[in-house]
Amino acid sequence: LKAESLGYSWCRSYRSWAAMRIEKCWFCSSSIYPGHGTQFVRNDCRVFRFCRPKCHKHFKMKHNPRRLKWTKAYRKARGKEMTLDSTFNFEKKRLTPTRYNRNLMVKTIKAMQVVDRIRQLRKDRFHKQRLASQVRKRQTSAQKEVVRNSNMLEGPNKVKALAYQKELEAKAKVKGKGKVRVEKASGSGGMEVEE
Repeated sequence: LKAESLGYSWCRSYRSWAAMRIEKCWFCSSSIYPGHGTQFVRNDCRVFRFCRPKCHKHFKMKHNPRRLKWTKAYRKARGKEMTLDSTFNFEKKRLTPTRYNRNLMVKTIKAMQVVDRIRQLRKDRFHKQRLASQVRKRQTSAQKEVVRNSNMLEGPNKVKALAYQKELEAKAKVKGKGKVRVEKASGSGGMEVEE
């Protein structure tokens, strides 16, 4: 069973099932399993958990996690990972105690599995879209290079280069039409804007 979305993991011990809470590292947001990592309690009773000494050291040096490439905060700030999604609401801690109900527990575990599957599908779709846009940028830069040096090509490659050149000119015309043209009006001294 996967129950990490609520911060719990189920492990099979010798005699019975036991639930263990999986915490998140304050610095890099990776999972901290029971018996691992360090915990730092500040004078104002704020608790910071760290998965390894590397994270604790960076915290003590007052480094910003959004500026270090290996942290989740950096990846989210740069748009490399999903930031807004309804499935993240299920990860929030709920500290209201509820009376044990077997049916509720079964439904909760099934719901956690469904939410985890949905999140994984959305994450995969997000990464595919991000990589597709990067591939498109690389292709267009390669096409521009071919157009620039089309006079050096011969045969069918030259035909492709000319087709790319026509496409790029068409795109440039569309971009040019979208820009705003400013002209000085005669006599009134004001500016007229045409689109």
